[in-house]
Amino acid sequence: MRTLVICSGGLDSVTLAHKAAAERDLAGLLSFDYGQRHVKELGSAAACARRLGVPHSVVDLRSVGAALSGSALTGDVAVPDGHYAEETMRLTVVPNRNAIMLAVAFGMAAAEKAEAVAAAVHGGDHFIYPDCRPGFVAAFQAMQDAALQGYAEVALWTPYLHGSKADIVRDGARLGVPFAETWSCYKGGARHCGRCGTCVERREAFHLAGIEDPTAYDDPEFWRAAVEGR
Repeated sequence: MRTLVICSGGLDSVTLAHKAAAERDLAGLLSFDYGQRHVKELGSAAACARRLGVPHSVVDLRSVGAALSGSALTGDVAVPDGHYAEETMRLTVVPNRNAIMLAVAFGMAAAEKAEAVAAAVHGGDHFIYPDCRPGFVAAFQAMQDAALQGYAEVALWTPYLHGSKADIVRDGARLGVPFAETWSCYKGGARHCGRCGTCVERREAFHLAGIEDPTAYDDPEFWRAAVEGR
């Protein structure tokens, strides 16, 4: 099935891109610049596309991101430290982000005659991000079926929807994903901070998967206290 993968450059979406390349007809990677402070992640997405030998498109949504105020990812609010289970992590929600990106992706997939759009949402996202939950995925597919009726049939492929990030790490290791060439940290510094929610989740996932984490963190041990204190 010809599949367009939404790829931020993070561990999850890069692993999904490798999975699509191994199991499907990978049409290309699609990334979004929505004014995120960790925009350097797009470099990892571009590197993944080169590695897999497929086109990489970046859609400019910076004006849209600027309108979605109040998020630590797009505004002047500091990115909080800690585990995703903490209430402060709601500051990292960008309202309707996945719905907006998926709508663009489905339009592009239909125009390019792709049969599926892939997104790397997973079970660990369900707690904090409403547009990563099974109910949203089902509703979005139904909406797109109506929106493209008579023009195209595009399926939303979310193979990690009910899995954990540790499951993704295991799958990535099986697929030979170069994890060190992915970017997760929301702070967008020179190295992964090791303290923000996505760094803590990344570090914990490698631990639970029993796979060595090749990532360089500014604070490589903070995740232990964050996990214990959640």
